[in-house]
Amino acid sequence: MKDLINEVHNLLLASKYKISFAESCTGGLVQKLITDNSGSSSYFEGGLVVYSNRLKNELLGVANDLLEKHGAVSSQCALAMVEGLYRLTQADICVSVTGIAGPNGGSKDKPVGSVYFAFRFNKQSQSYFELFSGDRESVRNQSANFVLKKIKDYLTRGCNESISIR
Repeated sequence: MKDLINEVHNLLLASKYKISFAESCTGGLVQKLITDNSGSSSYFEGGLVVYSNRLKNELLGVANDLLEKHGAVSSQCALAMVEGLYRLTQADICVSVTGIAGPNGGSKDKPVGSVYFAFRFNKQSQSYFELFSGDRESVRNQSANFVLKKIKDYLTRGCNESISIR
């Protein structure tokens, strides 16, 4: 993953874009990986770790009725988180992550390893769903890796597709 982190670092440096994060199940892991590189202060705007629904609501403006209807682990929540993050940071690239890292907390509908991501780039927001396997650390690392790969994709290919959920 170190090579991927370095690639993303160099792409962000070259792009002059600012980036910010709102993380739940990853607990700030992506922000830690991004800031491991010297010089990241030129593109890293900041981020939040928002585990509780209260902070998702109070800091990011995720509506309580959205949380009650769809839950914190949903594409709707990930999209609301990324839009709230944009309102706070005005970063060119905003990323949110919410999911169930385990080993507890899963259900039939949302098993452990369910992770929703949202990315805001070029004034478009997109959400993605992934179901990862493994223990808590593995789910968190796979989630961080997914985020880094998507950022790399956005910076190398651009983000011109409409909102998609898979």
